[in-house]
Amino acid sequence: MRVATNKVQERRDLHFTSVEEILADVEHLAQGNVRPLGNWTAGQILKHLAIVMDGSIDGPGFRLPWYVRLLGRMIRKRMLNRPMSAGFRLPSYAAKVLVPPPISFEEGLAAFRHAVHRQQTEAGRKPNAFLGTLTAEEWTRLHCRHAVLHLSFLALDEPSDSKK
Repeated sequence: MRVATNKVQERRDLHFTSVEEILADVEHLAQGNVRPLGNWTAGQILKHLAIVMDGSIDGPGFRLPWYVRLLGRMIRKRMLNRPMSAGFRLPSYAAKVLVPPPISFEEGLAAFRHAVHRQQTEAGRKPNAFLGTLTAEEWTRLHCRHAVLHLSFLALDEPSDSKK
């Protein structure tokens, strides 16, 4: 049964200002028993964040209709400065690229670590599919807000050797 993610009450309250802070939170999660609160596994969330981070370097892998891109450019500042809302459903053509199948925490963690490394070491950035051309600082702000949204759905239970 699908969870109405915009109604989940137990989400973590997070704030990030850098990809290093996101990575530190993910590494902390890796030390315990992670319990997903939404519809995706912890591995899917980490892989999704990695896909978007890699897309900022490689390109998004899909193209939005012109009127959607126009809307994105009109609300760019708002998107970069406000929290992202839970419950948004991607169009199917974007979901095919951005929503991974369920994978293990370890697989998602490896992909996420690699994507963060690329953010730290590769300078070039491609335009965002929705918002258009962004500076490196704007991309970082977007990654931080995106990570806040998705990582808030991962609760950390008592330390253990098993991951979900």
